[in-house]
Amino acid sequence: MELAYGMLCSCSVFSVTVLIILLSWRKFGKDTKQKVPPGPQGWPVIGNILDLGTMPHQTLYKLRSKYGTLLWLKLGSMNTMVLQSSMAAEQLFKNHDLSFCDPKCPDALIPHNYYQGSLAFGRYGSYWRILRRLCTMELLVNKRVNDTAALRRKCVDAMLRHIERDSAAGLARGESGEVNLAHSLFLMAFNLIGNLMVSKDLLESESREGKEFFDAMDKIMEFVGKPNLADFLPFLKWLDPEGVNRNMKEHMGKAMNIAGRFVKERVEERKIGKQGMAKDFLDALLEYGSDGKEGPDRISDHNINVIVLEMFLAGSETTSSTVEWAMTELLRNPKSMQKAREELNQAVGPNRKVEESDMDNLPYLQAVVKETLRLHPPLPLLVPRNAMEDTEFMGYLIPKDTQIFVNVWGIGRDPETWDEPLCFKPERFTGSNIEYRGQNFELIPFGSGRRICVGLSLAHRVVHLALASLLHTFNWNLNPKFLDTNERVGITLRKLVSLKAIPRKRSLGE
Repeated sequence: MELAYGMLCSCSVFSVTVLIILLSWRKFGKDTKQKVPPGPQGWPVIGNILDLGTMPHQTLYKLRSKYGTLLWLKLGSMNTMVLQSSMAAEQLFKNHDLSFCDPKCPDALIPHNYYQGSLAFGRYGSYWRILRRLCTMELLVNKRVNDTAALRRKCVDAMLRHIERDSAAGLARGESGEVNLAHSLFLMAFNLIGNLMVSKDLLESESREGKEFFDAMDKIMEFVGKPNLADFLPFLKWLDPEGVNRNMKEHMGKAMNIAGRFVKERVEERKIGKQGMAKDFLDALLEYGSDGKEGPDRISDHNINVIVLEMFLAGSETTSSTVEWAMTELLRNPKSMQKAREELNQAVGPNRKVEESDMDNLPYLQAVVKETLRLHPPLPLLVPRNAMEDTEFMGYLIPKDTQIFVNVWGIGRDPETWDEPLCFKPERFTGSNIEYRGQNFELIPFGSGRRICVGLSLAHRVVHLALASLLHTFNWNLNPKFLDTNERVGITLRKLVSLKAIPRKRSLGE
């Protein structure tokens, strides 16, 4: 009897609790609809998580026709606002940049306290401003970018030789000579960052440590880009349902240890006066860290390791994926390919390599890059931002700790801004003043405001040189199955099926 009574009481308490949750949820839904932008009704507890689908940037873009250019979602316990027009983006970056300046850090970057030293995911404050200034002045200011032109040329030349060698080896085996262009581009970008950061080609055959570092970084990219329920439902963090945290601890630990060895080796070289002629970014970090600074603004040894990792994460994926998409679009549009080649033949000629100094004479190639970034921005939702305080935005009250997505993928397809937005038409940029440096809000693949990508100038140089060199050095053929534009979401937006093509070295006069 007592057991039955106890069970009855428990069931009653449970029923009342569920009823309270449902009533509160309904009341919350009614209240927030009066204060926040419109959006689809969510489910209890999980909210709108199921509305995201497997390609959130695409799903959110489709919701625009029903709810408008500002969208409100409840992702688990996380309030989320999505901006999907150039006007909304301009309002955010021009008038509310500081209020939304903090990033929303995913749970995947908590292991080994990565987020504490990160530039991309670090909280806005004095340490972040110092790190940003250091990155800009010592690595990515225009003079520095100009000074490292020889390194970019070296790495692009190595990529071209690698492509030619791989194709010849395939032909010798009786195969088609097809090469994995996506892989070649990634190796080029990874080695370029290695040269800029630590003055090394990390993926040469003799570099075992470089291969280990590459493998660990590849896993980090995989798990950072993986959807994680623990980000939306914090009570699941201890369970780690997708295994993201567990795997990140392992692979982040490996990468941090290898980065630490690079740093330690450089410290020992500096002690005995064995330094290279040119100062790289690691030298700049160590010089700043050794100035005797103390307190929260000091760049600790741990954070130096984090910054080294972040430069590889941010620099290699974004540039290589952009060139891969550009080559895909040109192969799908032979007239555009021919036009780009004719421009190269006229500006460069058949008897020499393309140089960075040629780019001002290649306006169509620049238009190809802009059109590629419009359709295939590396980070389709940028790095998610966080509301630092309650903020009135475009007539709505956005609560503190709201996550902000800027759907630059959707903005690039806005029919109110772009004629035939789904078509690849580089001509739309010929004679246009639209740039992607953060001031034209219809084209912001690198973001805008305080958090604009610090590597924009470097990425601009690498993408143009690599793409021009591929077009100028080889004629390309490929299997039609690689011409699709299906996407896969990871740390960046890459092709679902990596681009593979058959290169043929161009003869003089071709």
